[in-house]
Amino acid sequence: MTTRRIILAGGSGFLGSLLREYYSGLGVEVVILSRTRVDSMAFCLTVHWDALKRGPWIRELEGAHAVINLTGQSVNCRYNSGNRQMILDSRMESTRLIGEAICECRRPPPVWLNASTATIYQHTFGPGWDESGVCGSDPEANDQFSVEVAQAWEAAVDAFTTPKTRKVKLRMAMVMGLGSNSVFPMLRRLARCGLGGKMGDGRQFVSWIHQDDLCRCVDFLVDRSELNGVVNVAAPHPLTNADMMAEIRTAIGMPFSFSHPNWVLELGAWALRTETELILKSRRVVPGKLLEAGFGFRFTHLSEAIADLLQRERA
Repeated sequence: MTTRRIILAGGSGFLGSLLREYYSGLGVEVVILSRTRVDSMAFCLTVHWDALKRGPWIRELEGAHAVINLTGQSVNCRYNSGNRQMILDSRMESTRLIGEAICECRRPPPVWLNASTATIYQHTFGPGWDESGVCGSDPEANDQFSVEVAQAWEAAVDAFTTPKTRKVKLRMAMVMGLGSNSVFPMLRRLARCGLGGKMGDGRQFVSWIHQDDLCRCVDFLVDRSELNGVVNVAAPHPLTNADMMAEIRTAIGMPFSFSHPNWVLELGAWALRTETELILKSRRVVPGKLLEAGFGFRFTHLSEAIADLLQRERA
């Protein structure tokens, strides 16, 4: 039987490393398109690309089982003009290159999964948004730039006509994992230092997904030919920021913690060179298409996800 070959563009980051390990564990050949060589791993090959121009990497897409594009400059920064341009360009240019490469293939990948973000949905405290939810910015969330980037990112995928390649746009929620640049270790550190209280008024909803379910969702979408367009990659039970921090405190046995009013968050964001929008926008997103298609989440509630991550770390 021919070994499946998965192309991971931008596969050297946190999400890429999760998928690389997942697919390598299944015996799937993984080709990483990356500026830098990643750690060696069974069934894994690194091919250089700069995400800006064409090159020999294009040949890797020929006959591949799927291409997954995760490329994008981190949004964990101050949104000055230079960073805004890098955030937008890194997403638009890499997506354009992948689209052009697919269109030139004689045997194009049957499916193209391109990263997007749940931030595209409108700030809400009401019922969770499924894929039919309202997209757009809200002055209260100060999220106009982020929503504009998300919309342009998805439009870059839509710009290509790929009759032999199914297109899926992954509207991903916050991924709960143990990677050094993932959010869970940072939230746990805050809680251990007595700073794990609610952020702002704590009413804002947090959509999330366990790192294992992220990988399983992606693999599910690769093989389900009836699923296309936008797909929410999020656990079915988002929760408020106040409840999320309470879950973390309970899991690590921290009985008390200080909360963070908005003015403290603004000072902290300035000091850490990031933006308060990342924690104050209310993202209440549910995985409508995945649930309808029968995908079974292993971690549906955050308490389960946290317990699993802590157990892995102890092991």
